[in-house]
Amino acid sequence: MGAESLTLEKFEEASEIVTKVTSETKLVYSEYFSGQTGNKVYLKPENMQYTGAYKIRGAYYKTSLLTDEERAKGLITASAGNHAQGVAYAAKMFGCKAVIVMPASTPLMKVNRTKSYGADVILHGSVYDEACEYALQLAQEKGYTFIHPFDDLDVATGQGTIAMEIVKELPTVDYILVPIGGGGLCTGVATLAKLLNPNIRVIGVEPANAACMQASLKAGKVVTLPSVSTIADGTAVKTPGEKIFPYVQKNLDDIITVEDEELIVAFLDLMENHKMVAENSGLLTIAALKHLNVKKKKVVSIISGGNMDVITMASVVQHGLIQRDRIFTVSVLLPDQPGQLVKVASLIADLQGNVIKLDHNQFISINRNAAVELRITIEAFGTEHKKQIVDALAQNGFNPELVRTNSTYNL
Repeated sequence: MGAESLTLEKFEEASEIVTKVTSETKLVYSEYFSGQTGNKVYLKPENMQYTGAYKIRGAYYKTSLLTDEERAKGLITASAGNHAQGVAYAAKMFGCKAVIVMPASTPLMKVNRTKSYGADVILHGSVYDEACEYALQLAQEKGYTFIHPFDDLDVATGQGTIAMEIVKELPTVDYILVPIGGGGLCTGVATLAKLLNPNIRVIGVEPANAACMQASLKAGKVVTLPSVSTIADGTAVKTPGEKIFPYVQKNLDDIITVEDEELIVAFLDLMENHKMVAENSGLLTIAALKHLNVKKKKVVSIISGGNMDVITMASVVQHGLIQRDRIFTVSVLLPDQPGQLVKVASLIADLQGNVIKLDHNQFISINRNAAVELRITIEAFGTEHKKQIVDALAQNGFNPELVRTNSTYNL
């Protein structure tokens, strides 16, 4: 289609076409995040899309522009999950074959969902970039039509339809926060937002250990990171798109990077306050809210997807509770005498701490009368409550020591 793709006419056409496959994701005003940040924060819940992510927009719009001949050859793409489902679903709607190459580390839920739309899934490589290389090779060998997940102006146009919906619903929006993997979503959103209102500031958000767009913008050209390491698997990309890069340079106002630990806390905040599940990449824009150095602005955080498998979810919840001091483990040494355990348990209960796990080790010392170790995992309301419990144990002569752990508790 060429560089003329990112025009207002194309965005308007795409907005009309994608309504055939998208659910209406109306903005959700967040009292909680507004209170935390001093801004009016709205969520754009693309995690509520039929395929669980915004990617259906670009995939379907791109597929609609293909010729019958290109569709008949079968579609192929590479994806860590959400674009995979988008292309698989688009292929199903147009009645054509889809082959999806996914990194071997892709969560099983994303693999199974992609297969459920009738696509053939091939697991290859450890990161997206390796899967993409293999998909391009297969496209050449077998004549499939390749649909790039982000470095394609038509795909980016489809993704940009999100900005059309945001501006229609909230014409006075000041800031739009958008996650960045390879840059397709931020290209579409930033370009269309500026076409509609040049005063809207569009801020990209990347994982700190996969910030390929930030590195490229600093270098003034597309660069490849030596490695990426983040729990946000949907945005774990080493090289951003070449074709879309000039649009990002022109239209993106800034980039915020977010540490993985911040995503864990953002997951808890979103789940507890909005009853919403977002995958780690979708949480980037939630975690970035506190990095925005503005007040009294209307801010929209695009939650790009919600495809998180239950095992990952359980791990994230536990880590989040630990980080927030809602769960902690303390070690106390007791004389090996009857009644000692009851004393400790009563003390914790009186302070409304909830014991969720106990480890009683009689063999910590050769002299059992001197010491038996008790490790107690306790549920608390937060940092202040945790401190009260630990202080009370100390005042009652139990000499508590906090047990540091980075792993999840085997509850």
